[in-house]
Amino acid sequence: MSDQVKKLSDKVDTCQNDINDSIILNELFCGRVDLIITEDKKLYQKANSLGVSEKVFTIDSFLEKVTAENPEFLSYKTLSVYKEYFGNINVDDPFFDSLKASYSDFKTWFNKKADETAYICRTDQGFMAFLYLKIEDTKENYFNIEPSFPPNKRLKIGTLKVVLNGFRLGERFLKIVFDHALLFAVKEIYTTIFKNSLEQERLVNLLEDFGFSFHGYKSSKYGIESVYIKQLQRQAKLSSPRLTYPFFSKSGKIYIVPIYPQYHTELFPDSILNNESPMHFKENQPHRNAISKVYISRSIERNLYSGDVILFYRTGGFYKGVLTTIGIVENVIDGIRSLGHFVNLCRKRSVFSDEELSSHWNFRRNNRPFIVNFLYAYSFPKRINMKKLIDMGVITDVNSAPRGFERITVQNFKDILRESKANESIIID
Repeated sequence: MSDQVKKLSDKVDTCQNDINDSIILNELFCGRVDLIITEDKKLYQKANSLGVSEKVFTIDSFLEKVTAENPEFLSYKTLSVYKEYFGNINVDDPFFDSLKASYSDFKTWFNKKADETAYICRTDQGFMAFLYLKIEDTKENYFNIEPSFPPNKRLKIGTLKVVLNGFRLGERFLKIVFDHALLFAVKEIYTTIFKNSLEQERLVNLLEDFGFSFHGYKSSKYGIESVYIKQLQRQAKLSSPRLTYPFFSKSGKIYIVPIYPQYHTELFPDSILNNESPMHFKENQPHRNAISKVYISRSIERNLYSGDVILFYRTGGFYKGVLTTIGIVENVIDGIRSLGHFVNLCRKRSVFSDEELSSHWNFRRNNRPFIVNFLYAYSFPKRINMKKLIDMGVITDVNSAPRGFERITVQNFKDILRESKANESIIID
């Protein structure tokens, strides 16, 4: 083992399995292998400590990588996510086989839901994802969950299945879950999972990344399921914003940043403008589906920190330039070493192709770009154009439109929220 890996192993490894992972990671660190594909979060954390996390992939992120590098490998394009009646969905599609195997009367249950709706995503080759949500009130009986739930208004993720395809549909569907939770003002989200397959382990990892935690067990005729919950308490953790997503704080810094029209709806499909056709933005790219995204900048202002708020301004001039979207900073990566490093860091969550990323990197050699990793938090119901921003005192005049990260005041932000008719329940303090 190299000294750095040995030192880290001695510090964090607590069992032989951890040590074995460090031995594998050492091969990557020393350059004897090119990359590692794993669903082990601790291995990724160790890779991050050693500065080689860009070479460690989950199955999904590896599929994103090879699809981006080799688009000719892609045999289908993922269609948009949309709502559909159960009665219009073919329950005999092979996609549902694993659910039938876990729940013997799944087909009977499914057919009884004929007049209810679910969210689906499918291609000509079949289903890619399925989501069913249920609102439960204080009268719901939780006799078979231990520890028992106290009375509360909850959102249950009744069924969620996503095929491994490299398009981050898991995050896209989780965004739908959070949007529903806010819309119906529930106090808690929960789901039950049989942890007996890689597919379900991946789902647990995704839920835990966004603040779900293990609660206990549910017993039924099907067996014992693990219960995971996320309490929707109005709190925001600046250092780890995804754990308290979709809530965020305005106690950090607040910025306006521009985004060109040709990239705007690619990155923010929920922020599509009224004069744009959704058919032009089918969700067949990872960056469209992801909650976690990348923004590339050469802004003079680079001192952004985790938990800071970004307001995205779709450029377009006096009347057509509009504020559309709120993002939450996760981290900033500056001092990037090389083009290859830059492409690896951006590829999975950026709207740009490899060729465009190369152009960005080489555009100004004395001012290399930096990366802002952020969470796609909210789309404004009402859009505020540049004229209104000037009238409100957020922008001085046409010539002061944002060109990089332009800081605004908390009062500016409050005025924008009020004028845009935003749901202010997601904003803390």
